Amino acid sequence: MNEQTWQAVDDWFSERLIGADEALDGALAASAKAGLRAINVAPNQGKFLHLLARIQGARRILEIGTLGGYSAIWLARALPGDGVLVSLEFNPDNAAVARANIARAGLGDKVTVVTGLALDSLDAMLRDGAAPFDFVFIDADKQSNPQYLERVLKLARPGTVIVADNVVRSGRIADASDRDADVVGLREYFERVTGDARLDTTAVQTVGSKGWDGFAITIVGA
Repeated sequence: MNEQTWQAVDDWFSERLIGADEALDGALAASAKAGLRAINVAPNQGKFLHLLARIQGARRILEIGTLGGYSAIWLARALPGDGVLVSLEFNPDNAAVARANIARAGLGDKVTVVTGLALDSLDAMLRDGAAPFDFVFIDADKQSNPQYLERVLKLARPGTVIVADNVVRSGRIADASDRDADVVGLREYFERVTGDARLDTTAVQTVGSKGWDGFAITIVGA
């Protein structure tokens, strides 16, 4: 098996289980035109996140890492009529593209894209006494994942679901000799989730159009 085969399988699933979608396809096209890196989740992964949020019954969703708004659209579509999604994006150019994509998808009233350092934005929410989130998607710089987790847990409640993306890094997570900052950050993230008695976590590897990677999924207990 190789990446060409993985891509073909992802395409096969996406064509049959998702199909053409004007808002999502348009978001990818607009992101590419704006020069954003093509590091968004794959379509079938986006629907996976969407279904997880629906299963959880999320009314308040937090996303760390907006990029062009592709995953935000998937997640916002899982919300009920009065639901909200807050997405944090460091790059103001990315944020502008995301806001336009989200508005074209008809979700501008549900989604707020906050520009700035995610840690600063999270700290501001904590100072302001933000209500807890039901579902959190972490998909930004991996070296900061431990710090994101620390803040997220203060913005969570029993039952909150936390999904962290890109935790396998083509197998590098298990290579003790790999001292890349993102890999080290992910190892610390796993140390923290396994060291906290409130948290129950697993991780799954994925192969597909985004290569060899995976998700970690955590539920917050009492």
